[in-house]
Amino acid sequence: MERHARPYNPGMKYLKGYSPDTRNKVQLLLDRGQLADVLRGRYPKAHGVRTDKALYDYVVDLRNSYIRNGAPISKVAFDSKMQVIAHALGTHTTISRVQGMKLKTKHEIRIATIFRSAPEAFLRMIAVHELAHLKEREHDKAFYNLCERMEPNYHQYEFDLRLYLTHLDQPGGANLWDMTRTLPEA
Repeated sequence: MERHARPYNPGMKYLKGYSPDTRNKVQLLLDRGQLADVLRGRYPKAHGVRTDKALYDYVVDLRNSYIRNGAPISKVAFDSKMQVIAHALGTHTTISRVQGMKLKTKHEIRIATIFRSAPEAFLRMIAVHELAHLKEREHDKAFYNLCERMEPNYHQYEFDLRLYLTHLDQPGGANLWDMTRTLPEA
């Protein structure tokens, strides 16, 4: 029996770099209404990082653990203006200013507010990704090796995050870890 790939589903734009077989499996989960349950099964609860101060502490702790000689971070914040649809989940910016006779450089990391009520694994994956840019500018082999050194499950978390973004793109796709909702007792 010959197996045919399904036509491209625009609702799966976050998975376009994956094999047709992988996309077909995800489409099957979507068709059956099971994708949200799979994600909640893997990641049952959201992290507790709610404020910009807590996010700053979280990211700086990661930096201190893995990139000790990296540049200091001036600011870390959740950014409600960051558009996931523009493929920006987080950003790392370097700002250089002349102060007197010195050139001062500040590094800022902004993370989309979608991660305020997400599993810790997703927040960690984005934080690791942005921290890796302190050392490696390009998304090349050295960059991803550094990401994997900081988080060995980096690629799995990235894939699962893409599944979550695919879920959100579906009609009625709601935040699975919304802290304002009360989850049913188990």
